[in-house]
Amino acid sequence: MIYIQRKLHFLFLIQSPEEGFDTRQTNKKEAEVLPSNTPPGERTWCPILRKRLCIEIHFQGTHECRFARPLAESLLLAVADLLFCPDFTSLWTPPTQESVEDMHPPPLNYIHDLNRMELLRLLLTCFSEAMYLPPSSDHSVLNPWVTFFCSTENRHALPLFTSLLNVVFAYDPVGYGIPYNHLMFSDYREQLVEQAVQTLIVTLEHEGGATRLPSTGPDNLFVNYLSRIHREEDYDFILKGLARLLTNPLTQTYLPNSTKKIQFHQELLVLFWKLCDFNKKFLFFVLKSSDVLDVLVPILFYLNDARADQSRVGLMHIGVFILLLLSGERNFGVRLNKPYSVHVPMDIPVFTGTHADLLIVVFHKIITSGHQRLQPLYDCLLTIIVNVSPYLKSLSMVAANKLLHLLEAFSTSWFLFSASQNHHLVFFLLEAFNNIIQYQFDGNCNLVYAIIRKRNLFHQLANLPSDASSIQKALQRKKKSPDVISRTSSQETISMEGSRPAVPAEPGTLKASLVAIPGIEKLTEKSQVSEDGTMVSIPKMDSPQKPLADQSTVTGTSDTESNSGRDTEVLSWRSKLPLQTIMRLLQVLVPQVEKICIDKGLTDESEILKFLQHGTLVGLLPVPHPILIRKYQANAGTAMWFRTYMWGVVYLRNVDPPIWYDTDVRLFEIQRM
Repeated sequence: MIYIQRKLHFLFLIQSPEEGFDTRQTNKKEAEVLPSNTPPGERTWCPILRKRLCIEIHFQGTHECRFARPLAESLLLAVADLLFCPDFTSLWTPPTQESVEDMHPPPLNYIHDLNRMELLRLLLTCFSEAMYLPPSSDHSVLNPWVTFFCSTENRHALPLFTSLLNVVFAYDPVGYGIPYNHLMFSDYREQLVEQAVQTLIVTLEHEGGATRLPSTGPDNLFVNYLSRIHREEDYDFILKGLARLLTNPLTQTYLPNSTKKIQFHQELLVLFWKLCDFNKKFLFFVLKSSDVLDVLVPILFYLNDARADQSRVGLMHIGVFILLLLSGERNFGVRLNKPYSVHVPMDIPVFTGTHADLLIVVFHKIITSGHQRLQPLYDCLLTIIVNVSPYLKSLSMVAANKLLHLLEAFSTSWFLFSASQNHHLVFFLLEAFNNIIQYQFDGNCNLVYAIIRKRNLFHQLANLPSDASSIQKALQRKKKSPDVISRTSSQETISMEGSRPAVPAEPGTLKASLVAIPGIEKLTEKSQVSEDGTMVSIPKMDSPQKPLADQSTVTGTSDTESNSGRDTEVLSWRSKLPLQTIMRLLQVLVPQVEKICIDKGLTDESEILKFLQHGTLVGLLPVPHPILIRKYQANAGTAMWFRTYMWGVVYLRNVDPPIWYDTDVRLFEIQRM
C-alpha cells in the first residue's frame, strides 16, 4: 500500500481555499503536525480529516476493541462525512416547516465547491487500486475500496449518489450566454463537475448485465440506486443534461471562441454507457423519442473529429460501442429517419437527408480516411448499418454512393483473399442492401439507382474465382496497392462550411494503451425479429474468433496459409454470398431502365429516379428473409476493455497535479506520441 500512502500524503498537502472551517479551535498539537512551510489555506480541512482519523486510530489502539475497523475504511467514512459537513462542503440551514415542493436549491458557494473537489480527488486516489493490477478478465475480484464505499457501511451513499448526478447533469457551461465570459471569470464549477463524473464512473463499476440478484439488486449501492431510477422526470433531467454537455463543444457562434468548451466528454460517454447498461428503462426512454438524436449527433461529431488521431482511439471505440448498443433496438433505426437539419460543421461532404445519411457518411469517412488502428472497428461499423437498415425509409444519393464505394473497396479480390475474416465485411454490406430492398424498396430509389449503376460489382462477386492461381495473382496485386480503401474513387465533394479537417495527434501527446476487444461474434448475439415484433435469440454456434485488436483481422498474413486450405475456405463462403435478391432486382430493373433511356433518350438521372420511385417489385423478389439483429452482449473481454479505458481517461485527465505520475501503474501503459 506504499503507493496509496504516497498519494494520500500528497493530497493532504494540496492547496485548499484560505476560507472554510475556522481552525482556531483546532487542537494546537494537531495543527503543529503540518509542515512549517504549509500555507495557511492548507490548514482548512487537513486537521479536520486528521482529527477524525486520529480518533479511529486511538480507538483501534485500545485493548477494548478486538475487531477494530481498518484504517482504509475509516478514511473513506471520514471523507464521506466531510462531503456533507455543514459550513465546509454544504450550507447549514436551520430546520423549517417547508414542504419539499417549497424548498429551493442552495446558492453556489465557491469555497464549498473547492473543498468538495479536493475530497472527490482524494476518493479517486483511494479507488485507484485497479491501476496497479494487471489486466484480467476475472470479475470475482472487486475493488475493495469501491466495494466498501458503495456499501451499507456508508450512511451517505444515497445522498452522495444523488448529489453527484445533480452536480453533473444540472451544470450549464454556457450560463447566461455572455460572450467570452469564460475568459473574464474562472469557472470553478467545471472542475467539480469533472471530478464528480469521474467519481461516478469509477464507483459504478460492476458486472453489467450479468449475475445480478433480481430481488435485492447488486451489492454496490450506487449501481443499485442507478438501476432503480424510474421516474420519467428524472430520465428527462438526465438526458437533457447529458445532451447539453455533449453538444457543448459543437456550439457555433458568430464570434470565434466566444463560448466555453468542456473537455470531459469521454467521461460523459462512459457514464451514458453505464446508464444504458444498468437501467434498461432509461435506454427505452432514450429511444422512444427523437431526443436520442441529440446524443447521436455529438457522438458522430467526436468520431469524425478523432478519426486521424491515434491518441483518441479509445474515444472512437466507446462511441462505436454506444452506437452498437443503440442499434440493437428497433426504435433507434426508426428515429434515424428524422431529417437532419442541425448542420454541425464536420469534415464530411455536404448532403441533404436524414440522420441515417449522416451516420453512413461519417462511417464512410472513418473507414476511408481514418488511421490504421481503426481497422478492427470496421466490423462494428458495418454491423450498426446492418442493424438499422430494415428501417431506413429514404437514403440520399450521397449516402447510397458511399455504401457502394465501401462494397467496391471491400470486394476487391486481393482484399477478400488476404485474410480469412475479410469477406465478413462484404456479407454485412450485402445484408444491408437486401434489408433495404426487401423492406424499404419504395422510398429508396437512390440506392436502387446506385446499385444499377454499379451492377458490375455484383456480377464480379457472383463470378469470383476460387482456384489457387487466381487467388495467387490477386494477392500479388496487394503489393502494388497497399491501402485497404481507395481514397480517390469515393467521389468526395466540398466539405461543410466552417468544418476543420481531422488532424493527427501533436507530437508529445500522451495516450493510454488499451487491451484487445473480442471479435464481432463475441461482441454481439443474433436475434431474429418475429412477426409480432418481438426478438427471438438465435443459438450461437461456436467458431474461433480472433480479437479485433489483432491487425490480421483486416490486413491478413495469409502467406503462411496453405493454398489448399485457402481455396477450400474461399469456395465455402463464396457459395453463401447473399446475392439472390440483388441479382433478381438487376434482372428485372436493368432492362426496364435501359429501354426507357433508349425510348425517351434520357440522359438526366432525375427522370430515371422518378421512374424507379414509382416502380414496384411486388411478387418479383424472393420471399423476404427474417430481419436479423446483432445486439450487443456484455462479456468479460469488453468489461476489461471498459475498465482499462476508464482508468486511462481518469489518469490523463488528472495530470495537474500529477496524482499518479511516476508510479507503478500496471493496468495500462502511458505512451507518448
